[in-house]
Order: sequence, then C-alpha cells, then structure tokens
Amino acid sequence: QVQLVESGGGLVQTGGSLRLSCAASGRTRSSYAMAWFRQTPGKEREFIAAISWTGDSIAYANAVRGRFTISRKNAENTVYLQMNSLNLEDTAVYYCAAYGGAYYAGSPNYWGPGTQVTVSS
Repeated sequence: QVQLVESGGGLVQTGGSLRLSCAASGRTRSSYAMAWFRQTPGKEREFIAAISWTGDSIAYANAVRGRFTISRKNAENTVYLQMNSLNLEDTAVYYCAAYGGAYYAGSPNYWGPGTQVTVSS
C-alpha cells in the first residue's frame, strides 16, 4: 500500500502561481509513476500531468501544457506540481495518484484525498 497526502492548495488570483506537493509513504521502496488529476463538481476527474519513476517520461494535458510543471524527488518520496498563470478554469480539487509500476499506464492504483485550489478574479 502507498499512502498519498497532498498539500499546497489554496486561494490565488488569476495569473498567480501555486506549488502543490504530494508526499508518499508506505510501500515507497517500489518504483512507481506519479500523476496529478483534478475534478470540479459535476465533472469527471481530469488528467493533468504524469511523470515516470525516473522522470525520463512526462506527459501533460493540453489544458495545462506550458503553464504547469510536474517534478519529483524520489529521495524524499515527493512529487510536485508547479502551477503558473492560473486562470478561473483551474479551480478544482487536485488529486495526487500513484501507479503500480515505473510508467504511467492504465489507471492509478492509489489516490490522495485531494487539495482544493481556488482561482479568483
């Protein structure tokens, strides 16, 4: 089992920045890809970004490419999401997720409880 806890959410004005963190604990000796998703009320959970175990493979959703950056520090069992140029459409609950293997294929196996990001005008 892998436990995930997100932090860093909050309220920010349009054009601002936030950095989300996700700390992993539990079965952290295994190699696993990580990802960020987000969800707004009434909508399905949306993929945002993913990163492989070594960081050699990264993917972004079109909606955030060029504005968001995913990174990780395996020694600290932490993955980050740097979010710049935030707009109102970025308001959502952001979830950290871990896959069962080194690359992000299929659906994640583990999820964090989520952190709220609210962008105001």
